[in-house]
Amino acid sequence: MTQPVQIRRAPGSPPTLPAVDLECLPLLASALTAAERGWPVIPLHPGSKRPAGHAERTCPRTGRCTDGHRTPEERATTDPELIHAAWAHRPYNVGIATGPAGLLVIDLDPVKAEEPEGAPDGATSLQALCERAGQVLPDTYRVRTARGEHLYFTAPTGVRLKCSVDRLGPHIDTRAWGGYVVAPGSTTPDGAYEVARDAPVAELPGWLAALLTEPDRPAPVPVRVHDGTRAARVALERECAVIATATDGGRNSTVHRSACKVARFVAWGDLPRDVAEQAIQGAGEATGLPPAECRTTIRSALDWVIAHATPREAA
Repeated sequence: MTQPVQIRRAPGSPPTLPAVDLECLPLLASALTAAERGWPVIPLHPGSKRPAGHAERTCPRTGRCTDGHRTPEERATTDPELIHAAWAHRPYNVGIATGPAGLLVIDLDPVKAEEPEGAPDGATSLQALCERAGQVLPDTYRVRTARGEHLYFTAPTGVRLKCSVDRLGPHIDTRAWGGYVVAPGSTTPDGAYEVARDAPVAELPGWLAALLTEPDRPAPVPVRVHDGTRAARVALERECAVIATATDGGRNSTVHRSACKVARFVAWGDLPRDVAEQAIQGAGEATGLPPAECRTTIRSALDWVIAHATPREAA
């Protein structure tokens, strides 16, 4: 058992803060360093990337949640007293709430084990993106993560950027409003998070901000299908409505799942294939998916389900 040490505050402040266990000091220092930069922090489970605290489904609706469940982003703080209290006796990892911090962090991940040889990792995809745009990224604060790298940028004013998955390219995610990043000093089973480049945080280049800005989407128009059996028409209309609510990062997978559900009616002869494809294509494009990507996903889903339908199902 480590011995607690007493942390003293600056003159004019209360004489002492709660005693801190020695094993917690490095992570407490990391949290305070982030807070001094104006970056609100949250405790993450020791050795993990998961936020500590209760989930919404188990919220007691007491304390800070009296008026409703507060998300980790809403609980993030720069208050030194709250930070000392949280990290005094348990070595929580440190999370930085990127939205409230005014940050946009580019997260570069490695290739997954199941991907084909030669698939680009996040760093390669980002380099290719810069080359296509004829741009060079400014020098900025960088963190070596357990599996890749985080590039920190200040988010543009007047724009509320959200998190994204693969929007800029394969294995390039971004963390902004609605997300957080693991701060340096933290450790997970995959490895440690360490400062790789202690440079000032640069402004997010305008060309990248433009790529990450959600286009205004028209209000989805309800799909009305006139061909096929009643059950098939209802199913297709329902799945198109599901696709219309898909968010960035989950649009392609939503289109694929919905197309698979509708495909069984095509396999059974209850719905013309071209009717299903046109309706799902329109719903997918309305979410902002590129037409070619949407078309490929739909055809792949329909082809697989139709090919694997059993004779009894197809009868």
